[in-house]
Amino acid sequence: MSERKTMQQMQQEVDAYIGQFKEGYFSPLAMLARMSEELGELAREVNHTYGEKPKKSTEEEKAIEQELGDMLFVLICFANSLHINLDEAHDLVMKKFTTRDANRWTKIEKEEDNK
Repeated sequence: MSERKTMQQMQQEVDAYIGQFKEGYFSPLAMLARMSEELGELAREVNHTYGEKPKKSTEEEKAIEQELGDMLFVLICFANSLHINLDEAHDLVMKKFTTRDANRWTKIEKEEDNK
């Protein structure tokens, strides 16, 4: 098993990979289209695994993990192309969830709370 990477390391790794090509990152609209395409592939895999639509015998096996990896790669490309730090983006969304949505869901009571 490989060493775990931070989001910053993943963003740097993707940037180094893309940086070796003259074409560089796709435009934001093209990136959004790629993300939509990858989301469709993920949806198809989830439907095959958990839904009512079995794979055809001629279709190759793809793991949901691989499709999520494809989504993550495109998401990192998108963020990098717009100079967005995904650690900071994560912090922003977690702040939103822990403040605005703090009481939106039913929390699991901890054992100590019941004593």
